[in-house]
Amino acid sequence: MSVEINNESGIAVEEPRLQRLAAFVLESMHVHPDTELGVMLVDESAIEQLHVQWMEEPGPTDVLSFPMDELRPGRVDAQTPAGLLGDVVICPQVAELQAEAAGHDLPQEISVLLTHGMLHLLGFDHATPDEEAEMFGLQRDLLLSFAMRERGR
Repeated sequence: MSVEINNESGIAVEEPRLQRLAAFVLESMHVHPDTELGVMLVDESAIEQLHVQWMEEPGPTDVLSFPMDELRPGRVDAQTPAGLLGDVVICPQVAELQAEAAGHDLPQEISVLLTHGMLHLLGFDHATPDEEAEMFGLQRDLLLSFAMRERGR
């Protein structure tokens, strides 16, 4: 899997850990190993521009997802085809505020946002209560499983 991380935010992040998390999520969702994912970390000004341009909403946001090949999760017996999953854009400055409010650290919040953004790229949404329960449950399970794997490293 090709996970390219581009940090233009001015805030240091654990890029190797983010690459491991992204690879873990893709593997867990049975996405073909030749799939490409871009992760960008940008400042508030840059994410605000994207937020206005693509969502027509003012102000900075925490994460945006830009799907490319509209890949969907595979199954144990049938991976997705190889392709370009898309880009996840995260704003660490906004994430830092959310981390403080949630009572955890910035790396944990960025992990939540990366996983959330990747699930959006794979077609998950949270527009209805059922969709929200499914997406946030899967997000929680993926993050817990990844944390257990990281502890075992």
